[in-house]
Amino acid sequence: MIIQAPASSANLGPGFDSIGIAVSLYLKLEVLGPSDNWQVDHQLGKLPHDETNMIVTTALSVAPDLLPQHLQVVSEIPIAHGLGSSSSAIVAGIELANQLKNLNLSKEEKVEIASQIEGHPDNVAPTILGGLVVGTHINGHFSAIEAPLFPYAFAAYIPPYNLKTADARAALPYQLEYSQAVHASAVANTFVASLFAKNYDVAFKLMEADRFHEPYRKELVPELDQIRELGKKHGALATYLSGAGPTVMTVIDNDNYGLFEQAVHDAGLKGKVVRLHPDVEGVKLI
Repeated sequence: MIIQAPASSANLGPGFDSIGIAVSLYLKLEVLGPSDNWQVDHQLGKLPHDETNMIVTTALSVAPDLLPQHLQVVSEIPIAHGLGSSSSAIVAGIELANQLKNLNLSKEEKVEIASQIEGHPDNVAPTILGGLVVGTHINGHFSAIEAPLFPYAFAAYIPPYNLKTADARAALPYQLEYSQAVHASAVANTFVASLFAKNYDVAFKLMEADRFHEPYRKELVPELDQIRELGKKHGALATYLSGAGPTVMTVIDNDNYGLFEQAVHDAGLKGKVVRLHPDVEGVKLI
């Protein structure tokens, strides 16, 4: 059995901690068979290979009596780069328990479990459902609403350095002035409305008008403003910081992708540019 979970890109500008989209980088978890102890084979640096691996701890939180397995993990998703690597592991762990114990969890139940573990649904919900998702929690429970997908690709600029979520969180202010919070919320609300109305002229302007997190995090990702300017010169529709960063996502049509990619390289930036598209299936069995 192989479980495949896509990467995700959260926030999309003003949708802080509430909007995310599944994208075409994947974690693949293969179940090789029962084992005396949990064994997780992977090439992902210092991540655990035993029962303390996030995939296993998640699976055991769903099904504590799950018997140990020999697992193999292959992931294209860079760690600590704002592309939901931990969320893909959480979702893969939930699906592992779901399949091995025949739990028949619904998509809504998977979103609830994953969001309770992660703390918010912006990454885990699109990894489960696929596509573009808007979600939040109320009264201790999580809701996720699927939104229409815009018909464009992504150029993901992935820097050679990583950025821990805790460090990116530490860059944020403890509070906003009332007038600032009202304006930031109005931007986010209109952004969501424009996505559902498929009014992309408005949506992509608002994607670059965030007031919740990008103004405070761009010091940690100095390439953000430069890539945004390059995008404006080479046919990009919008550029935003993916999740907590440091990956910078640019929405672009396929006709302009090559020009934009070349412009990034010509600018001497050290990261790599990867062409991505929205994943519409979410977590699945192969």
